[in-house]
Amino acid sequence: MVKNIFFVATCILLTSCSDKYQEIVNSKDEYQIIPIPENLTIAKGRFLVNEDTKIVYDTSLVQEAEYLSDLFATVLDIDLSIGSLDTENGNILLELDPTIDHKEGYTLSVAHDAILISGKTAAGVFYGIQSLRQLLPAEIEKANNLKELTIPAVTIEDSPRYAYRGMHLDVGRHFFPVTSVKKYIDLIAMHKMNTFHWHLTEDQGWRIEIKKYPRLTEIGAFRKGTAIGLAGTRNAPYTYNDVPYGGFYTQEEIKEVIAYAAAKHITIIPEIELPGHSLAALAAYPQFGNGGGPYEVAKRWGIFKEIYAPTEETFGFLEDVLNEVMALFPSKYIHIGGDEVLKKEWEESAYAQEVIQREGLKNEHELQSYFIRRIEKFVNKNGRNIIGWDEILEGGLAPNATVMSWRGVEGGIAAAKQSHPVIMTPGTHCYFDYYQVDEEKQGEEPLTGSKRHTSVEKVYAYEPTPESLTSEEAKYILGAQGNVWTEYMPTWDVVEYRVLPRMTALSEVVWSSKKNRDWEDFQNRLQHIVKRYDVLDYNYAKHSINDK
Repeated sequence: MVKNIFFVATCILLTSCSDKYQEIVNSKDEYQIIPIPENLTIAKGRFLVNEDTKIVYDTSLVQEAEYLSDLFATVLDIDLSIGSLDTENGNILLELDPTIDHKEGYTLSVAHDAILISGKTAAGVFYGIQSLRQLLPAEIEKANNLKELTIPAVTIEDSPRYAYRGMHLDVGRHFFPVTSVKKYIDLIAMHKMNTFHWHLTEDQGWRIEIKKYPRLTEIGAFRKGTAIGLAGTRNAPYTYNDVPYGGFYTQEEIKEVIAYAAAKHITIIPEIELPGHSLAALAAYPQFGNGGGPYEVAKRWGIFKEIYAPTEETFGFLEDVLNEVMALFPSKYIHIGGDEVLKKEWEESAYAQEVIQREGLKNEHELQSYFIRRIEKFVNKNGRNIIGWDEILEGGLAPNATVMSWRGVEGGIAAAKQSHPVIMTPGTHCYFDYYQVDEEKQGEEPLTGSKRHTSVEKVYAYEPTPESLTSEEAKYILGAQGNVWTEYMPTWDVVEYRVLPRMTALSEVVWSSKKNRDWEDFQNRLQHIVKRYDVLDYNYAKHSINDK
């Protein structure tokens, strides 16, 4: 492009374009990027970053330019100058390039005298910056007051395999402050993932302020105690600590987190559970249940029989809630749960049985489908689509629904065969609340609720597109997501321990092509990225990193 030629020509005017760095031979160890790029070509030379370095950018990329400048400012005792390409010269250029095929694709070129990051969109440029970040030493993540820094020369052409690359976080069982949620978003961004699934309502706590229904947070956000230890098993009956517990996000805090994520090209999908996992809401507004209460916010884990009643009043309530949720979240998708809905209350409810008769439904499974379809119709009317856990297949799938397949891959296969979009998140490979080691070593890890284990290697081996699908059906597999259920994660350090480095493995599964993925090579690159985790003070599972 013409402006690129102009950009390179201006580099001779800047002292950071030093010929003494032109012939340096770089080590392969300096190119250990996760997720592995589609094409990476090592070159001779190094780019010197010092007080004469200047970032210039296409007008629409000022946010990305500031982000890159901040990265350098962390480690250097200087603030890099930035300016618009239209009016200023520089030797680091961020630009949009419409010739790049993939909307999230990018190219990164580092030479001794210039750096060029091009993206089809601003998101692509941001991902190029993340790759550049991993070419820098881990020390860039903290203040070091260096006067200069060099970057090894390289050419990278890269784009993601899947459109949906997500991480989930349950804040219902345990609540985490905005500062922790932002740290989670930082991790998602570092790994070139693009979706944060925020699980905001549960039996054990309602975590989002709804102004029309203040009791949802006044009552529903707090429980009188929490189950202790491995509760509810044959050898461990339920006992409680009777310490009041809770918290919620105000709408202003929600807006703050959404803006923080958007700046890193991450979409937040909110989840409002229905018709089950609704005990906290019913404790606040018992009139929307089947039995009229009284209800109490759950202190233990598990599945509860209390669910929403299929009344017009309940639908009105849920539509009011969703109106406020959609006003906050710009996401195309609204997650409505739909999982683990016990039907006993509907079986015993005269009104629920009347609805079954009135609507010509066969049973309570079809009543659940009717419930989901009612909600979907409302969400669609507001220009959004629903996502639901794979139980929404039972009784007939809502017309425009996306299925999140968690009980294995069968639900995802069934939905794809019905031409519905699918996000794969099977418990076998994508549940990060499971142990990371086999049963013999589980006593050395923080307690969790199941003896099942999912190692980093198992996550890395996951293939989101089932072989049983035809090439046409496979197009409905949007991608995959790691799920983090927090019953046994009372503090943020445990969340980080469960997530890392399994999230690191999943990031390569959803970004990189199958032909480029290699377990042994990934293990080698993992040794490098965890140095960055060390500097950032993340509490990862160190036993999952093989010493080299």
